[in-house]
Order: sequence, then structure tokens, then C-alpha cells
Amino acid sequence: MAAKQEAIPVKVKYCLYARKSSESEERQVLSIDSQIKEMLQLAEREGLEIVTMKRESHSAKETGQRPVFNEIVEEVRDGKYNGILTWAPDRISRNAGDLGRIVDLMDAGKLHMIRTFGQTFGNNPNEKFLLMILGSQAKLENDNRGINVKRGLRTRVEMGLWPGMAPLGYLNQKLMDKKCRIVVDPQRAPIVKQMFEKVAYEQWSGRKVYNWLRFDLNFHTRGNRPLTLSGVYRMLQMPIYYGPFEYPRSSGQWYQGTHEPLITEELFRKVQEQLKRDKIVRENREFAFTKLFTCGMCGSGITAQEKYKLLKDGTNAKYVYYSCSKARDRNCKNKYIREEELVEELFKIIDKLNMNELGMRMKLEEEIKRFNRLQRLAVKGKPKMQIDEDDIATREYAKYVLREGTPLEKRELMGHLRSRLVLNDKKITLVEE
Repeated sequence: MAAKQEAIPVKVKYCLYARKSSESEERQVLSIDSQIKEMLQLAEREGLEIVTMKRESHSAKETGQRPVFNEIVEEVRDGKYNGILTWAPDRISRNAGDLGRIVDLMDAGKLHMIRTFGQTFGNNPNEKFLLMILGSQAKLENDNRGINVKRGLRTRVEMGLWPGMAPLGYLNQKLMDKKCRIVVDPQRAPIVKQMFEKVAYEQWSGRKVYNWLRFDLNFHTRGNRPLTLSGVYRMLQMPIYYGPFEYPRSSGQWYQGTHEPLITEELFRKVQEQLKRDKIVRENREFAFTKLFTCGMCGSGITAQEKYKLLKDGTNAKYVYYSCSKARDRNCKNKYIREEELVEELFKIIDKLNMNELGMRMKLEEEIKRFNRLQRLAVKGKPKMQIDEDDIATREYAKYVLREGTPLEKRELMGHLRSRLVLNDKKITLVEE
């Protein structure tokens, strides 16, 4: 009888995979470096062949969210290596999905060995079963940690403690006997209080507050960045500055903070009323040409405002002025222009405008048909005056809308432009897109 042939051992080529732990960010870097050092020493002692080395700082809690790990899985499938050398099983996976992908590679014969500092997991039932148990244990630790964190946060908010990074105007207390409390930021708190006072008592808009902070005070956040316009509005609507706060957001669960308030509840209510009035005014005010022009001096957008002048007969005349918003340059010297002058400037270049002729033509035809239908309803029989759609040129219709149309019609007209309009020293120039 022929002797039984022994199986030829598979040569294992390893990928050294180092991933951060759940420690603080400063220690995570050290953790990765120390992992690599220890695993290289292990490879040298045991004669392991390492063909590549990969680092990763993404969390292993969620399935498929680690780019480097996904790359390793694909390279194992392609046969570039058939072993993984890592510090511990939980570095490979702390979720069931990624753990399943590893076991599937072992079942398919693509992954022959997983080595850690103290254990070996080969492609056999017992060692794969142990790997799955350790991976499941890591997932259990994650789940329990999440539950404990949520319970801790609930306890904190019930005690009136802010559950996170302190809002602008406050600082997180770092003293051990007062940990998890927020204290007043002596540098920024007075300015935050002035923000509320200027909106409530001087009727400043959020944008005016933003410009004041950025250009007059050169105000910066704790991260040394200018406060954004949306950040200004968000702060002005945060009740925590007078005491209470909601957690989680939009949950309807409110708590009374134990921190020192920066403003009174009355001041906060006045600010909300002013913000509401500003919103109504913005929604009801329609300007025809805002957001359609660019400042030729600094590249900011063009904004508009209304001015009223008392006439001799006791009535008021309304004028609309367009000017640089000064979003990019607070000191921009571009001149303002009245809407009537702006329309005249558009008239001068209307024949040069690169317009969406089809869209304008369709709009023109709709208006003519509407007029003709009105004529037929108003006059019995065939009306004497009918407009032929071919009798009116598209650009002539555009001029009519500029002079006689509503703000909405003017905006629709300008929406057909393919040219960018630049306003500089009361003159309009075209820039082809």
C-alpha cells in the first residue's frame, strides 16, 4: 500500500495592521507606534514574513467604515498576502459585519492565519470559533460602553450640567472636583452678552452682528476661527445663555442648568421677537436683482435696501439701492446704485446678453396667449386686437419686463441669463461663464 502523502504547509505572508485603540487622541498615536514596534519584534523573533504594513485611525464600531481595513480584505481576496499580524483580535473588528468578512475569507481558504501578540488563529474550526468569541466580546464591550455613556449623560443633564463641549462664551471646567461643569469665559462672555443686547435694544440683524464681530472686533472662537453667520443665528436662539437647555436636541426634554447665566430670560425673549420680525421683513421684501450680480471690486455679492424720502405733499417716496454686501471686504468702496439706474444699465447691454432664448420664447408665448384669452373673454365675438406671437422679439419682451414687470418676473427673466453680471462703479459688465 502506498504511503499517505503529507499536506504541504502553506507559506504565510503577513500584512501588519495597526489600528488606534479607544484611548484619547494624543495616546492613540503612541498606541499605533507601539503596536508596530512590538509586532515587528515578534515577527523578527518568529521569522514571520511581512509584505506590507498598514495603519488606520478609523473606529471599528461600524461595519464597512474603515477604508484601510476594506483595502486589506480586497488584497487578501486577490492573493497579495494570506495572513494578518495585529496587536489583538479587537483591532481587526469590534462589529459583527467585519468579523464575518474575516471568517468568510478563512472559510474560502484565502486567509490562512491571524497572529496577535499572544494568540494564533489558524484556518480550523476551534481557532475560528475562538476568534469569533473574542470578536463578539469586543462588540459586547462597545455596546455596554454606549449604554453606560448614555446613562452618564442622562445623569449629568438631570444635575443641570451641560453634556458636551461648552457653548461659545463658556469654558469646560477641568478641575477634578468640578469636572463636567461649564464656567464663564472671561474673554468671550462679555461679547456674547453684547450680541444679545444689540439685537434686542438696537434692532441689529444677525448679519450686522456678524459683520461687527468679524470686521470691527476680529472676534474668533476657541478654535481661532471667525464665527460664521449661521453660527451667530444659532447662538442667538440658544436658551442656555439664560439657563435652560434641551437634551437631546428636538427631544422636548428640558433641564435647568446650574451654570452662571450670561443674560436674563427677558433679554432672550426680546431677541427672539426681534429675530422673528426680521424674518417676516426678509420674507415679505422682494428685490428684483439681488444675488444676480457680483461686486467688481472685491467679488462679494450684491445686496439691496429700501430707503424712504418724505415729499413736500406729505407722502413718502420709496427708493431701492443696490450695493456691495462687503462679505469679502468690509472696506469695499464700490458705489451704490439706484434700481432705476440699474435697469437703464441693463437696457444698454440687453442686446449683448447671452440669454436662454428657448426659455424666454416660451415665457413670451405664454404671456401672449394669456392676453389673447383675456381679449376673447372680455369681447363677444372675435376681438379686434390679437397679438401674433411672431410680432414681438424676445429681447424686446425682456426690456418690457425690466421696466414694467414685478420683482418676481424680473428675477425669472434674469434666471435665463448665461452670462455673469459684474457691477463696478455703477457700470455693468458681462463675464461669460
